[in-house]
Amino acid sequence: MGHHRHLTLEEREMVLKFQTLGYSITAIAKELRRNKSTISRELNRNSTAAGYVPVQAEQMYHKRRRECHPHKLLEDPVLYAYVKDRFLNHQWSPEEIQGRLLLEKSGHSISYCTIYRAVYAGMFNEKHLTSKNRGAIRKLRHRGKSRHTKSYVERRGRIQVSHEISERPKAADKRSRLGDWEGDTVAGAPGQACIVTLVDRKSRYLVGGKAEEKAADPVNTVIIHALKGQPLKSITPDRGKEFSKHKEVTDALDKVQFYFPLPYHPWQRGTNENTNGLLREYFPKGRNLNDIPAEYILEKFDELNKRPRKCLGYRTPYEIYYSTSLRLT
Repeated sequence: MGHHRHLTLEEREMVLKFQTLGYSITAIAKELRRNKSTISRELNRNSTAAGYVPVQAEQMYHKRRRECHPHKLLEDPVLYAYVKDRFLNHQWSPEEIQGRLLLEKSGHSISYCTIYRAVYAGMFNEKHLTSKNRGAIRKLRHRGKSRHTKSYVERRGRIQVSHEISERPKAADKRSRLGDWEGDTVAGAPGQACIVTLVDRKSRYLVGGKAEEKAADPVNTVIIHALKGQPLKSITPDRGKEFSKHKEVTDALDKVQFYFPLPYHPWQRGTNENTNGLLREYFPKGRNLNDIPAEYILEKFDELNKRPRKCLGYRTPYEIYYSTSLRLT
């Protein structure tokens, strides 16, 4: 039996003949050596109010065949421009683009797989994104680079800690409230300015700013300025020496306590590590941060705070932190 052959016009005429003679669907299928489900679908799909007409059924079949081929979504100039802008200019991932379009019910939808295929096909390449440098692929977050595993040993100096992370309140672990912050620095060129990052565990909201040097005093100044007036329950920083004077921050900010992760356990501050990875899209390793205005850095903070996150159901950190909604599409 020809399971994969479509009905021909001649077979459709035979269907009408046997139907007129009162044959059942099973009997028609047996006469044509077809599966009865094929005959049933044919009559259901291609019959009209006037009944089953073979020539008209053939025309309806060909019309559906023409329309069934998948449309190339990125041929839509509006959708293409939106996806390209969010990917190249705002560093949104393909999943973030897909998720936010669905969340806002914008009238457009696209699979992240389709966006990835377009990236690898060079559809978003521009003059400064040459094929030699792998084009827009370089805009993907990890760019094919390897990532550290949990067995990776980070050689860092030791500092005196006030509390271990095991002592941190359970509410912080559960991300059930605002005000539990993770802290770190994003270094530029060695011995130069750095960026202090503080990320709220529940909302992923980012605050901080530029410190003139990766040292305890200038880092403390940024932390105190950034967190003053914010919900403040706990701080979980990196074990870098720039956090060695954490008691000064505790004294300046209503006795907020610091809880340090175990040595060589960066995943215990996974929220902050992930945010720093996003920030690196704007400030690559080795870039001299001295000449970058502090205002420009805060602008990029704002972009990240208004960038949809998969872990937040494609809402933004800003929306969670301030309990509001934005229109981004």
